[in-house]
Amino acid sequence: MRLADQLRFNWQVFSGNALRTGLLLLAVAIGVASVVMLTSVGEGARRYIDREFSSLGNRLIVVFPGRNETVGGRPPLFGNSPRDLTLDDADALARIPSIGAIAPIIAGTTIISRDNRSREAMVMGSGRGFFAVRQMTVSQGQIFPERANTDALSICVLGAELKHELFGNNRAVGEWVRVGERRMRVTGVLADTGESFGIDMSNLVLIPVKTAEQLFNSPGLFRVIMELKEGADENLAKQRIYQVIRERHDGEDDITIVTQDSMLESFNNILTALTLAIGAIGAISLLVAGILIMNISLISVSQRRAEIGLLKAIGASRNQVRQLFLGESMLLVCLGIVAGIAFAYGAVFLVRQLYPVFPLMPPWWAVPAAAATALAAGLVFSWLPAKRAAGVDPVLAMRGVLQ
Repeated sequence: MRLADQLRFNWQVFSGNALRTGLLLLAVAIGVASVVMLTSVGEGARRYIDREFSSLGNRLIVVFPGRNETVGGRPPLFGNSPRDLTLDDADALARIPSIGAIAPIIAGTTIISRDNRSREAMVMGSGRGFFAVRQMTVSQGQIFPERANTDALSICVLGAELKHELFGNNRAVGEWVRVGERRMRVTGVLADTGESFGIDMSNLVLIPVKTAEQLFNSPGLFRVIMELKEGADENLAKQRIYQVIRERHDGEDDITIVTQDSMLESFNNILTALTLAIGAIGAISLLVAGILIMNISLISVSQRRAEIGLLKAIGASRNQVRQLFLGESMLLVCLGIVAGIAFAYGAVFLVRQLYPVFPLMPPWWAVPAAAATALAAGLVFSWLPAKRAAGVDPVLAMRGVLQ
């Protein structure tokens, strides 16, 4: 039987059983679309993490106070360590030749107010290097002067949203605000960059690190972020950091060093595994679609026994009858795959338009994997009905009896 004849025959079967054909197409399309869309979530999360790390700067090293063995498996966030990481430690680290910029950080929350307007905000104390390390700029005014690295200056830089809440459309640069119990002059307003790893930069108050040390009465640093110079060796830089801390902390390596590349690799590994897992969950729907194909095909064989008998009576072999029914199922699966992929990409495009901040996108392997799984399920579950149709006795089938 020629391919054109088989396709024409299958099309007649489809048009004569529109409801059955539609249900099978819908089952396969939903299965394929679910795999593509679910894996898009995992891939979107991975791309989001990549973008967030890129916004932090290039080749960053983050030093946390405390060792993993001291506080558990994760890097300590709030200095739960035998010895604080201090500003003097940060100054010593800044003298390492491979370090280009450094940002010691003290963080906390307090009330910021102006006239009769006030609200609680996150306050981050750092130096001038913070703007270089985090690749941040100001839309108004200027960043901290060099003296902010060593002196407790009463100055601050406001996030864009916080500035709007306190000053409205009025100019903020040069005005005074109260941060906790201290009056500070606004020297700049951050350019609006949105959130970065859960920190809303538009609602942030930046103050000199010495000022934050006094404001929060905290000699210990929250963390130290450093940027490597171009061409610097990351492993050698880590060794030098440990050496400096060891010399200053009585021979103890009581810090945790996390590099940007290691964090990114860890997140990528986790999100890749998660994407594969949710893709496998979505593939279950394709197995359900395969079972539906088998059940409906078995019913179809029993209803078309006279047709099968006629085909055999005019000379169709067992292989030709089996090929005819397998081809019918596989053609349905192929049409369902196309419909599912079209729907999935349409849904992904719509979500990207509605929520552009989350880069939803199917991974490159999602479509081939979904298509291959659908074809395999269609082939496996349609084999039994095709085999039964091929084994029909033409004489009994013409009489309406199915073996």
